[in-house]
Amino acid sequence: MARGQLKNIFLSASIPIADRHPKYIDTADVIAIRDAVIALVSTVLPSYRLIWGGHPSITPLVNYVIEKQKRNVQDHVLLYQTKFYEHIFPEDNNEFENVILTPNLNEKKPSLKLMRETMFREHKYAAGVFIGGMEGVEDEYELFRELQPEAKLIALASTGAAAKMIYESEINPNERFLNDYAYSSIFQEFLNDKL
Repeated sequence: MARGQLKNIFLSASIPIADRHPKYIDTADVIAIRDAVIALVSTVLPSYRLIWGGHPSITPLVNYVIEKQKRNVQDHVLLYQTKFYEHIFPEDNNEFENVILTPNLNEKKPSLKLMRETMFREHKYAAGVFIGGMEGVEDEYELFRELQPEAKLIALASTGAAAKMIYESEINPNERFLNDYAYSSIFQEFLNDKL
């Protein structure tokens, strides 16, 4: 990696909604999901580049932290979106200078798969962080693990939902990710101090 080049951190997160499978909503901790996303963005910027596939429950949180920091970190954030959802993009998308739109393939699953493959093939990642979520977080975990085998994986089981299920499927999960809600401390130790 060239001197001065930022390492990339991938964020996969969403807040489960009631009309989806109960296995996500039953364990989801909405406050923990929000706290974890805010802590991640606060901790890794401006030392790293944060990349995520925009979700309407997460992109506003990322924007909120950036506005509160009052620093220009636009070159440290990269938002991917599929044009399949262009009609419902959150207003917060307009606050980001670096947005990559991938084609609408006229169906949800192929459009999302293309966006995710593009996101994971175009960059080398130091780590992937998985928070809360539903099917999309599980799909991103599997694809990220396949295409970024050297990246550190952090599945925050304490946020529940898909992240908890991912954590439970891991061979040697770190117990801090299950029981510790001091997210800034976790990210400082496992990202800032070790990447």
